[in-house]
Amino acid sequence: MAFTEERARAVLARTGVPGAADARLLALGENAVFRAGDLVLKVGREAGLLARARREVRVATWLAEAGVPAVHPARPDAGLTDGLPVTYWRPLPEPVRPATGADLADLLRRVHTLPRPDADVLPEGLPPRDLLDGVERWLRLAGDAIDPADAAFLRGRRDDIALAVGELTPRLAPGPVHGDALPRNVLVGPEGPVLTDLETFADDLREHDLVVMALSLDRYGLDPAEYEAFTSRYGWDVREWDGWRVLRGARETASCAWVAQHAPGNPAARAEFTRRVASLRADDPTVRWHAF
Repeated sequence: MAFTEERARAVLARTGVPGAADARLLALGENAVFRAGDLVLKVGREAGLLARARREVRVATWLAEAGVPAVHPARPDAGLTDGLPVTYWRPLPEPVRPATGADLADLLRRVHTLPRPDADVLPEGLPPRDLLDGVERWLRLAGDAIDPADAAFLRGRRDDIALAVGELTPRLAPGPVHGDALPRNVLVGPEGPVLTDLETFADDLREHDLVVMALSLDRYGLDPAEYEAFTSRYGWDVREWDGWRVLRGARETASCAWVAQHAPGNPAARAEFTRRVASLRADDPTVRWHAF
């Protein structure tokens, strides 16, 4: 069954949460995020994401104990409702202004000083940040909505880059990372910036968190001044490191496959997927991608 707003709302109705019938959709991507009364609920795309949803809740608890401003869970665990994972969160206040690269850098500096979480907080620990892990799932969900030759190209690129990532020598000490470090995953409320979307938290090269903004500069038209503010506040530009293009390539491959899962029934997603694959085939990093 395709993951749609209607499917997510059906799951929401089965949670028994007051106000579910009139819940407001906040986002629809890897998860459907709803505001229902005094709760925010995240409905995952498939049952296989339950372990990740449970880890996200535990990560939020760990960050709170460490004093890192982040979203707070309203319930201590996740479960399956009508076959899909659901997590419950406390709503954040309305933002007082848009988040900036400097806000993100401040939060990343705090995250990057954290030691690995104790086993009593995260018994399974944090996983590595395998950007390429979702490629097969996203291509599978795309089905015949995309050209099989494009899917084969991405699989081959994934395999080649995975080998290159394994040979990288980091400049920074590895440890906890956010995994999807963009200003859109920061909310600036009355008390300052807060980190959101914790599902990709990992234990890996800290450079993963810095390459995201570098890719935004190359592919999504990020204002160079915004990027300069980010690197200045963080204290280092990842482009000074020889391995940054390898991590950028991994993220490009993953981002391209991620769009593919939206291709069935969505012409805009199909067009963006085709655009992205063509730029990767041409090895042309100057082609601008459209945020999706």
